[in-house]
Amino acid sequence: MHLTKFYKDNRDKWWGLPLILPLLLLPVARMANTFALIDGGVVSLYYLPLALLLSLMLFFGLKALPGIVAGIWLVICPGMNVPESLCITFHFLIPLILSWGGYRVFAPRRHALSYGCARLMPQRIFWQVFFPATVFQFLLLACVFFEILPARLSLAGAGPLTLHSLINYQSLLVGCFTGVPLCYLVIRILRHPRYLKSFISQLRLQIDSKVTTSEMVIWSLAVLVLMGLLFIPMANSASIFTTNYTLSLLLPVMLWGSMRFGYRLMAIIWTLLLIVSIHFFYRYVPVYASYSNQLAITSSSYLVFSFIVIYMAMLATRQRFIHARVKRMAFIDPVVQLPNLWALTRKLAATPWSVICFLRIPELEVLGRHYGMMVRIQYKQNLGKWLEPELHEGECIYHLSGHDMVIRLNTEDHAARIAAIDERIKKFRFIWDGMPLQPNVGVSYCHVRSPVMQLPMLLGELSTIANASLVTGSPENLQHRNAVHLQQRLKDKVTMMNRLQLALEHGHFSLMAQPIVGIRGDSYHEVLLRLKGEDGQLILPEEFLPVAHEFGMSSRIDLWVLENTLQFMDSHRETLPGLRLSVNISPSSACGSQFPKAVADLLKRHNIQGWQLIFEITESQSLSHPDQALLNMNQLQALGCRIAIDDFGTGYASYSRLKKVSADILKIDGSFIKNLLSSSLDYQIVSSICHLARMKNMQVVAEYVESQALSEAALELGIDYLQGYYIGKPEPLENLAAGSSKPILSGRNLW
Repeated sequence: MHLTKFYKDNRDKWWGLPLILPLLLLPVARMANTFALIDGGVVSLYYLPLALLLSLMLFFGLKALPGIVAGIWLVICPGMNVPESLCITFHFLIPLILSWGGYRVFAPRRHALSYGCARLMPQRIFWQVFFPATVFQFLLLACVFFEILPARLSLAGAGPLTLHSLINYQSLLVGCFTGVPLCYLVIRILRHPRYLKSFISQLRLQIDSKVTTSEMVIWSLAVLVLMGLLFIPMANSASIFTTNYTLSLLLPVMLWGSMRFGYRLMAIIWTLLLIVSIHFFYRYVPVYASYSNQLAITSSSYLVFSFIVIYMAMLATRQRFIHARVKRMAFIDPVVQLPNLWALTRKLAATPWSVICFLRIPELEVLGRHYGMMVRIQYKQNLGKWLEPELHEGECIYHLSGHDMVIRLNTEDHAARIAAIDERIKKFRFIWDGMPLQPNVGVSYCHVRSPVMQLPMLLGELSTIANASLVTGSPENLQHRNAVHLQQRLKDKVTMMNRLQLALEHGHFSLMAQPIVGIRGDSYHEVLLRLKGEDGQLILPEEFLPVAHEFGMSSRIDLWVLENTLQFMDSHRETLPGLRLSVNISPSSACGSQFPKAVADLLKRHNIQGWQLIFEITESQSLSHPDQALLNMNQLQALGCRIAIDDFGTGYASYSRLKKVSADILKIDGSFIKNLLSSSLDYQIVSSICHLARMKNMQVVAEYVESQALSEAALELGIDYLQGYYIGKPEPLENLAAGSSKPILSGRNLW
């Protein structure tokens, strides 16, 4: 234990591995060197010591210099005198230090030396290959020119523009290009042997997932056959397959491997094959009159083939990673970083039986409006991490749009596990800006069998059941909640949504008008909307307006009603002069910032005065967003329109909100008027509402006046307008122009 700790603490010191590794690895690197005789001189076909020393320098930095100097003196310079040894030392140190410094300054992520990144490959090739080889060759030629090095040194050249110098330079380039990543890998494994396991794992990840064992065996046999042909001794009866032509045949086979097996594996295999094939070059490069030219061409092939094989391996690996990343991103939400609905669909299809656990968190929408969408994102992320300990292998949490989540569970003991998940959810606390938040979470679940048909509809049913769970406080089973009826309700909603869409496009709505009689003779009509059914019957708003609100169609319906109402007033202005109509608007229109502008444009287009139009806003809904609603009301009143608060008394904190509202008309909800004669409490409530309205200079309308007794009671309370079947039933709006509607009674002949 103490020895291991001592090794870890001191292995990177200058007297540790940086000093020992050059002495151990330089003799091995020199064994990979290959030399040839041409024109009475010696040339290098492959030179690895420069790549090894550069890898040590790039790995350990300046701490590697003592070991590099010791390795040069003890391994490369034995038998030389001191001046020659110093010259050789500086011959290596100058390109090493300059390359190391340039790489640290200009190349990011300098601790990774492989060519696996296309963006960094040019910089790494320059500082790891081109620059050190060029400086090394230039210093070699300078030493030869000034006769500093003895002629017996293997890398000595006769001149800068000779084949001798060209072959030496190409050997340095190919040695650095293939040797630096290989030596760096060896150094890293020797420093930390466990890295070999990680490297093998990364190597496997880079291999194409479609590669089979048969393909790898066939590829290996092809490589062995070609290498065997290269190593057959030359003979008078030799064919083209026993010459350097076979080296060209090796290229497409290696490209095959590059496209399929990944950069890491092919970089190692090609480097080792290259060293071996260069070492036995005399087996396939015959000696004849133009031997030096042939050797130069073969040496250039080593360099070009190395670049092609490694570059194509890098591109193919990068392309597979990009494809895998895009495919992975298609199944992961890019914002929440959780698997999405597509991932759930794929997992359900791959699993025979599953349990879908639906989590509904409606309060996230409110929190998101107040604190921003990051609350929703981080809440889902933290909740997912909080629930992970409850999940078994193969189970996962999935993100749905809005404020919903889904957990796919295995079927074993699912009931007890869902109860445990529900208990853990109740213990979850989300901290936002130091404030703990604990929105209620509704939990529902059901069994499913692959393949799951109509998954969106199933999730809709689970969402409905999860709403029930918010009330009961415990998980709800969809199978116990009569799923058939839920499915039918969902289908009815979708059918109604499609019917509303067609009605908006083709005008399949009908406008009705119901009289509202004033005791002072200033009467008007309320415009009521009906949907035309398939068999001609009229569908009441209670059946289609909730669906319109749920699917975001309320504002479009309001604009349709308003435009058709104003068009009717415009076309009948001569027969119905001074006609006043009241139009209901939904909460989305009441709180829409562009609604007042749309009203102004329609009034101008149809030449209607603002005083002829009354907007009825439902108090229980529209005033839940008071700021924008009050602003819109003020803008509509500025146009000359009047504002009526509809169904007053059924909302939340009606009296406190009414203090801030500057409406013109107050319509008391019919539930109070119907019981006006039988309930003293309702009578007192209506009386207090009338008193408050008079203090605010507002006129009061009583709805659901169904009898003369109710009308007389309303008069006693000082109500200004009456509306109900006793006053007049809704009739088609066109009847107002035809004169067939029931005459509007005045205060004189009614009372």
